Amino acid sequence: MLGLLFGFAIVHSGGAALRPWAEKHIGCRLYRIIFAFSSLPLAVILIIYFFNHRYDGLQLWYVQNLPGVQPFVWVLSAISFLFLYPATFNLLEIAAIQKPQVHLFETGIIRITRHPQMVGQIIWCVAHTLWLGTSFTLVTSIGLVLHHLFGVWHGDRRLSDRYGEAYAQVKQRTSIMPFAAILEGRQSILWQEFLRPSYLGVAIFVLLLWWSHPLLLEATSKIEL
Repeated sequence: MLGLLFGFAIVHSGGAALRPWAEKHIGCRLYRIIFAFSSLPLAVILIIYFFNHRYDGLQLWYVQNLPGVQPFVWVLSAISFLFLYPATFNLLEIAAIQKPQVHLFETGIIRITRHPQMVGQIIWCVAHTLWLGTSFTLVTSIGLVLHHLFGVWHGDRRLSDRYGEAYAQVKQRTSIMPFAAILEGRQSILWQEFLRPSYLGVAIFVLLLWWSHPLLLEATSKIEL
């Protein structure tokens, strides 16, 4: 699993590092397509492998039969997706329908944390490691968190190289730790920024995931990985 995570990290973070050079030589849309078709298959393999081996290794703890644990895990998972897929992402750019661009966002969930994907991944890992309690899940979570912590440094460096002083000012007004900039008075939450269709889309996605979760586990179990 660590090998798969390391391979995905090289392709995903390496592709992100090559973005300025690639966009200059092959264009924004072609870069986005190559990046997506390189990263997505590896992500799908990781998900299937995780589903199929989630109970491998040692059973470090077992809390699934304790009252309240299942709804707690689902609430944490739902919160994690609000961070993993923030409304600042432009789906049309991701699909290369619109010209993909690098944005300097400072609204919505970015007011809470400058790196929402890292926060969402940590919450997701805590929820699933608590629920499954296996050494395999613990190792997987450690690998995912380390990759996203690297992504914090990598993302800040790339945006600093691209935007210079403008991004330095954004860093002054935001924080990596959730709510830290708000508690320190450097930032404030504007709740109306969260009233966007994309957040409704995330909520619907979570409900569909909850409904289809058994079907996904059954489907992936039929794939030998």
